[in-house]
Amino acid sequence: QVQLVESGGGLVQAGGSLRLSCAASGLSFSSYAMGWFRQAPEKAREFVAAINWRGGSTSDPDSVKGRFTISRDNAKNTVYLQLNSLKPEDTAVYYCAARPTLNGLRYGRVDYWGQGTQVTVSS
Repeated sequence: QVQLVESGGGLVQAGGSLRLSCAASGLSFSSYAMGWFRQAPEKAREFVAAINWRGGSTSDPDSVKGRFTISRDNAKNTVYLQLNSLKPEDTAVYYCAARPTLNGLRYGRVDYWGQGTQVTVSS
């Protein structure tokens, strides 16, 4: 049974930082592309960043470029999302996602989802 378990969310002031983690089990983690999405209240889920099995990454949208960084540790079966210079508009539930290939992941073609972790940024 595949499980993706996010952690690291919380309440932070604007300008602050958080590091989200997603621990994976039940899959061959090192051969999967991993991604992060977020969903703000009453908004659609949006792609944030993804990383292939070798560590090549991509991030989207423009609003997070230069502030959010995705990374992975295949030895720990864990993917991370470093959130810096947080803004109130970054408030959302952040979800971890897994897909065997990076292709299509950013469009929501995901094999496995985590349960999400709440990030709240106060002004």
